[in-house]
Amino acid sequence: MNYYSLPKIDLHCHIDGSVRIKTIRDLAREEGMDLPENLEKWLIAPDTCGSLDEYLTCFDWPNKVMQRKDAIKRITFEVFEDAALENVKYLEVRFGPLLHLEKGLSIEEVIQSVVEGMEKAKSQYDIEGGIIISILKTMAFEQINDVIDAASLFLDRGVVAMDLAGSELPGFSYNFIPYIEYAKKKGFHVTIHAGENGCGQNVTDAIVLLHAERIGHGIYISNDSKAYTLTKEQKVLLEICPTSNIQTKGVKSIETHPIKDFYDDSIMVSINTDNRSVSNTTMTKEIKLTMETFQMKLEDYFRIYAYAVSKAFTTDEIKEKLLSHIQK
Repeated sequence: MNYYSLPKIDLHCHIDGSVRIKTIRDLAREEGMDLPENLEKWLIAPDTCGSLDEYLTCFDWPNKVMQRKDAIKRITFEVFEDAALENVKYLEVRFGPLLHLEKGLSIEEVIQSVVEGMEKAKSQYDIEGGIIISILKTMAFEQINDVIDAASLFLDRGVVAMDLAGSELPGFSYNFIPYIEYAKKKGFHVTIHAGENGCGQNVTDAIVLLHAERIGHGIYISNDSKAYTLTKEQKVLLEICPTSNIQTKGVKSIETHPIKDFYDDSIMVSINTDNRSVSNTTMTKEIKLTMETFQMKLEDYFRIYAYAVSKAFTTDEIKEKLLSHIQK
């Protein structure tokens, strides 16, 4: 099967985890930064990390160079370009604006730079997309509404949803109820990182308390019957990132990943990259890995593709266009 030529959708892709290594070198040189030897070691996570927190350390250098408008725009454009060149037809990128204020940019300027990078890519390639605003669970609560207010100015220019990302502690959803409610009133969709490492209850909380329409990862519903049933009955799509789940010890190996069991039980799943650079991956690799491991057929792939289309935070017109790529 020619996995490269398949039409693809990536709903879970972090901009700062998908920066080209060459671009980090270029931008660091412009800033006069001294890069460590063997930069790849600092940017690409090992096949298995000690924990999710260890995996997250690979974002340090990308965020150091994402402090200027031109740098953020360039990086966003390149993420979309890399996706388009492997036949990704729709890409939703996510990022945390509060990580990019160290050199004086405003939250609005950061978001505008991402929007401009996406718009440039869409003008040059056959790709559609959206932007998800991530709130890091460990950051100061008093800044959250400022992020929501700034992002709401771009709801008609590609910003589509709010996300909670970062280290996963049990019961985190309770702390964010008023903020997600505020975002929903503004018109944002909601996707939440939950059940990535060890706590299926967090998925239940994200759906019940935060009204999540999609769940980032969600693989630990396999150990929580309530979360499993709720996800299935409410048709909440899981944004599965196979390689990343192995690296962060969410699963021991691809063979033990629950994605195929979920799929066989009609739970809505999608296949995504998470972080193209940190996980040293592409959509082509993720699809090949999943399909070959579980001996899935082309019709299985297009069913998963259709799941992703149905839950994409985009217009009916774009969804129809995306569905037209399915081979009958």
